[in-house]
Amino acid sequence: MRLHDRVFLLLGGTGGIGKALVDPLVRAGARVIVASRQPDRLGHREGVSAVHLDLAAPDLDQQLERLSDAYPDIDGVIHCAGQNCFAALGAMAVSELDAQLTVNLRSAMLVARHFSPRFEKDGYGALVFVGSTFGSIGFPGYTAYCASKFGLRGFTEALRRELADTPVQVLYVAPRATATDMNPEQVNELNRALGNTMDAPEAVAAEILKAMENDDRRRFLGWPEKLFVVINGILPRIVDKAMLKQLPVIRRFLNSGVLS
Repeated sequence: MRLHDRVFLLLGGTGGIGKALVDPLVRAGARVIVASRQPDRLGHREGVSAVHLDLAAPDLDQQLERLSDAYPDIDGVIHCAGQNCFAALGAMAVSELDAQLTVNLRSAMLVARHFSPRFEKDGYGALVFVGSTFGSIGFPGYTAYCASKFGLRGFTEALRRELADTPVQVLYVAPRATATDMNPEQVNELNRALGNTMDAPEAVAAEILKAMENDDRRRFLGWPEKLFVVINGILPRIVDKAMLKQLPVIRRFLNSGVLS
């Protein structure tokens, strides 16, 4: 995928992995339109425009129409927005469950629904979705998050096959645990207690750009996490047993009542 002289709409570009993507995209010669509920947080930057977009809004499809009319030269979208909540399912508020499904999955589907026909008509375009290792491996305490990310992975796979005979590219990149502000400190402590490696957002952003430049259809990040993805798909009982050994530690953090 060519990045130079491209116009990318970046969703979730004011924090975490999305924020780390902005400068590398600009250095690669792309123009970046960062859409966020708080565009003022971005400030003025050369080659970057900030626009308001609420991915959780009921009228997201209408917002996308207005944004697309204002920026008709968009020829790529990077969906890097997400929400998570570490909590036992029974302790999770309905609003927390809804927020994860709405932002992580529904918004991605509506974005693709809006842009894929236009890209197909234009003869080129790219849809890049940032998922998670938890889109392939169910993890205790992240039931809603895993559901949304499993859904995102399935959606992108189906969409890629649906558009296989068109010029529209569909990419899916799945990071492992990443050190972003989306995680409270207690989640960082849990990862340390379990020995899970947490990548820097900049490292993940670099991998996303590599996937785009190499036209990777799917890219899973981190070792041994991407091995566990394969094992979980073939022999899930092995991962069940490994997770069962970790469950006392996970449950201790779930029961602390401070993570959700």
